[in-house]
Amino acid sequence: MKRSMMVAAVFASALVSQAAMASADLAKAKNCMACHAVANKLVGPAYKDVAAKYAGQKDAESKLVAKVIKGGAGVWGAIPMPANPQVSDAEARTLVKWILAQK
Repeated sequence: MKRSMMVAAVFASALVSQAAMASADLAKAKNCMACHAVANKLVGPAYKDVAAKYAGQKDAESKLVAKVIKGGAGVWGAIPMPANPQVSDAEARTLVKWILAQK
């Protein structure tokens, strides 16, 4: 019983790691990483800072999905985030879930 639970935990951990890697790859493919990094501010805020700012907000995911696709300005400073119309709604949702999971 304990062994099967340990195997399940290892498998679940591997899936989470794969999903995180896939999301990071998606962020690179959609050119998000040109302005953002996980831990450090570049042109835009670090993803860990975005996650901290929106932690616990019920509408954070939908708010950020819209910003990924349509762009935004004024929340993180004077430099606006341009719209990214080549990102689908599903891709934006995947990216935002990954961003909000950063610590």
